[in-house]
Amino acid sequence: MTKAQLVTEIAIQTGYDKVTISNVLESAMHNIRKTVRDGEYVSLRGFGSFIIKTRAKKTARNIANNTTVVIPEHRVVSFRPCPEFAEAVREIEY
Repeated sequence: MTKAQLVTEIAIQTGYDKVTISNVLESAMHNIRKTVRDGEYVSLRGFGSFIIKTRAKKTARNIANNTTVVIPEHRVVSFRPCPEFAEAVREIEY
């Protein structure tokens, strides 16, 4: 699902116009990015949490050039779904 599709679905469900929904969604995403960038985590009850994880320094190989590359310690954003969300995904049959 794309952002445009999400906006359309929310507009249908709520009866608000797409422009209003789009502005609210953009504002929510902006605030999530800003909060996580400031080093805090964002928890959305019933959905999940956006957290920051620190990856340790490691040595990797560039197989194209047959060289060793050192990847420094760095931070990454991670999403941890709430237990109900994770369970619902695990129950999907393929």
